[in-house]
Amino acid sequence: MFADKQTVLDAFHFRHACKRYDPDKKISREDFDFILETARLSPSSFGLEPWRFLVIQNPELRRALAPLAWGAAEKLDCSHFMILLARTADATRAGYRHRMWSEVHAIAADVVEQREAKFSHFAEHDFRLNETPRAFNDWTAKQSYIALANMMTAAALIGIDSTAVEGFDQAAVDQLLADNGLLDPAEHRTALMAAFGYRAAEPRAKTRRAAAEVVQWVE
Repeated sequence: MFADKQTVLDAFHFRHACKRYDPDKKISREDFDFILETARLSPSSFGLEPWRFLVIQNPELRRALAPLAWGAAEKLDCSHFMILLARTADATRAGYRHRMWSEVHAIAADVVEQREAKFSHFAEHDFRLNETPRAFNDWTAKQSYIALANMMTAAALIGIDSTAVEGFDQAAVDQLLADNGLLDPAEHRTALMAAFGYRAAEPRAKTRRAAAEVVQWVE
């Protein structure tokens, strides 16, 4: 049922920030649906799933993105290009939270109230999410990063390359998506982008700091 550890490690060694994609090699619908499903099944803080995933396959929209997203300039000819949206504070208020907990996660009413109390304390005191809209938006964006990490790992496991993209003018991209009816600024902000496809050339060997530099056991 489960992949062996070496298979997973091999996928992490295979995965790299792909710089150029082969525009003639396309991911099958079955494979990309699998990748998307790993995003849908990803964990999120308080189970709120504060994300939406746009798969941008429209050539005109990709061309319009090019001058707004310098980090994606050489990647927009990939097989599948995604924009991950994160919910705003206004769109994640009590009504949305209660619907997620009671309807989607089927949590009992009394437990929903307990969870609301915990979330309110968390937002007000622990992470201070309510101090500014930006603080809340940054927090929901973090959840989108979890979903993307899972998609990138899933893609690597089936031999598909990926690149996370943060190099873009967020306000301009939000406006472009709003103008095309893909984003309501009151509900979502662009969190990050990602390219998926097949590499045009082999990358150099993966390099990382030694484990001893990044891991500290506290016993």
